[in-house]
This record gives sequence, C-alpha cells and structure tokens, in this order.
Amino acid sequence: MSAPTTVQWLRNAVHRVRIGSGRRATYLAAWTIHRGRRIWQRATDWLSQATGVLGWLLRLAVLLLVAAVLRKIGTGIVAGVYERIEGGGAPWIPAGAALWWIVSAYRAGADGWKPKRPAVPTTEETAEDKAQEAAADERSAPVAEPPGAPSVSPVELVAAVRDVGTPHAQLKPLAEHLAVPTDAVRAAAVAMGWPVKDVRQAGRSASAGLRWDECPSPEQAYPSPGVVGAGQRADDNDDDTPGEGPREGFRVVPIGLSGAVVHDPAETIRHHEVRGQ
Repeated sequence: MSAPTTVQWLRNAVHRVRIGSGRRATYLAAWTIHRGRRIWQRATDWLSQATGVLGWLLRLAVLLLVAAVLRKIGTGIVAGVYERIEGGGAPWIPAGAALWWIVSAYRAGADGWKPKRPAVPTTEETAEDKAQEAAADERSAPVAEPPGAPSVSPVELVAAVRDVGTPHAQLKPLAEHLAVPTDAVRAAAVAMGWPVKDVRQAGRSASAGLRWDECPSPEQAYPSPGVVGAGQRADDNDDDTPGEGPREGFRVVPIGLSGAVVHDPAETIRHHEVRGQ
C-alpha cells in the first residue's frame, strides 16, 4: 500500500478535526451541565439543612452573596482578557487557544476515542459519593448491642424524645440526655420499631435521629396511672397489708383490647365524723 500524499493526509486530518471538534464540544457541554447540576444540588442540600425561616434566609443570603462575588470575578477576568486581545497586547492567547483546540480535536477524531474521564460518571463513582453512601448505610443499618452495654427501655426513650425533641430528636443529644452510647439509643429504637432517619433539631444540622410523629405507640410505652397493659394480670391485692385477700370494692373495667382500668376504693376520699368531747 502506497503512502498517502500530502493532499490526502491534509484531507484526512481536516476530517478528523471536524469529527473531533463535535466530540469535544459534546463532551464539554455534558461536563458543564453535570457540574452545574452538582453545584445546584449541593447548594439546595445545604439550604435545606437550615433550621427555621431565619436560618433558611441567612443561608440563602450567603449563597446569593457568593454567586454575586464569583460572577463579578469571572466577568472581570473575561473582560480583561478580551480587552488585551482586542488591543493586540496578547496575540499568543487566541493563537494558543486555536492550536490547542486543533490538536485536541485531531486526537478526539481518532476511531474508538474515549475521554480519560467521563463527563457524567456512571459506573465509576467519585470518592465523595462513596463516602456519602457509606455514611447513609451506617446510619440506616441497625447496630448490634454488645453484651453488658447499657440499655434503654421504651419508656425512657419516649420520655427522652419528648423532653429533648423540637419535636424531633437526634441520637447524639438523646444519648447525652440518657447518659448512654448512641448505639444503645439506636438499638432501643430498632427494638420498638421506631425508624431511624435524618432529622433536623434546633441548633443542629441534619443527622440520624427519631421523629416524634413516627413513634410506634407512645401511649403503651408511657401509660397513664391505673391502666393495666394487655395480657397482664390486674393486681387487686393490697400490697400494704400482706396476707389479706382482695379488698372489698375493687372493680376492673376492661377497655377494649388495650387493657383495663382498676378502681381502688383506697383512692376515694373518706369522711369521718368527729364529735366533741
């Protein structure tokens, strides 16, 4: 096979530059759109973590201020470069940019060309995305409680969320309130069937915690006095006077399937007649 002539090589080179220019333009457009979406997503996530209307407005003002500063800096750089090129003070800038584009397009026009880094990551994820997913899995996965570790009862957990929450409570302040590790709080919540998810608490950013409106059964975990839980035997014995049988006047009133109310005659007010000497 004879070597291509100069004209044939130039024609082939122009063809590769034309194809490579389209590929490069598509790649740069996709990369720009992807970066813009990531910046927008990070900004909205940071904005959604604000607590209260005042905090949200403050973060919005910070974002607008940063955007205005970056816009001013970018506009100043572009205007300065344009003025230098227009005045003929930096002829190497357009020449260097054109040369770089021709070489890059020529390389991209080759058969089977693929960019070193994809514009939109698909199977290959960044280290930051992997770290975020690992943190999310760690928050959602139940943690086994080691033997001998302090435990939290359902009544204590419900009371702590009620006292600490605003109205929701995060695991860390709950653990500090109960003087136990966060793993113990998580284990108690999992045992109750209380879902652990990201919640916002006053003065704190979003973190793993418990929502008060998702408590499985606060009435059963924090019962009212005199109510006997379902499946439990009503204690109608007088604990203060051992050896005696059931006191007269005790009544057990069933309440559907949830329990019963015990009426103790000792709780009633007694009237005694006092006679003078």
